[in-house]
Amino acid sequence: IGANTTERLIGYACVSTLEQNLDMQVQALLKAGVHRDHLHVEKLSASNKRRPKLDWIIAHARAGDVMVCYKLDRIARSLMDMLNRIQALEAQGAGFRSLTEQIDTTTPGGRLMLHVLGALAQFERDLVVQRTRHGVAAAQARGVKFGQPQKLDGKQQAQCRRWKKEGRTVREIQGLVKSEFKTRVSLQTVWKYTRDNR
Repeated sequence: IGANTTERLIGYACVSTLEQNLDMQVQALLKAGVHRDHLHVEKLSASNKRRPKLDWIIAHARAGDVMVCYKLDRIARSLMDMLNRIQALEAQGAGFRSLTEQIDTTTPGGRLMLHVLGALAQFERDLVVQRTRHGVAAAQARGVKFGQPQKLDGKQQAQCRRWKKEGRTVREIQGLVKSEFKTRVSLQTVWKYTRDNR
């Protein structure tokens, strides 16, 4: 399980309430050298994103510790989530080991695999951003408007500009908007409408 015989192995096993029991994971972790006193297990509902025991392990890991799990998908539901948790362990000076995928960040090969996974996660993020931008552009081409809706319609904005030409102050116009249009607007919004020459 590694050249460092002084490392403290911290086991983590997790199943959803709909899955089978934890026996297989627990036995694999014990066989890998995890002591029962350092074994943490939790059952979570499919909708529960929080993992209190996993978060506790990461928060209390010490330099030289190695967190061990049966499989990568036991610690996260997404690649980015998984990397964030492993990197949090690394920041504590602790390592990570997945038995099924044979990833061990305490070895050069394991660290290389982590870098590869990080590159894949970045690629995945870039694809999501790109798809979002394309989706927004396509929607805008169809006439979909994004952002906050206008507080005042075109006629009301034109009236604000007329009041401005009559010499009204921005604060006075704000009061007129409230009394005439039954709408509350900020001074900044009034200023924006009255400086617009449309």
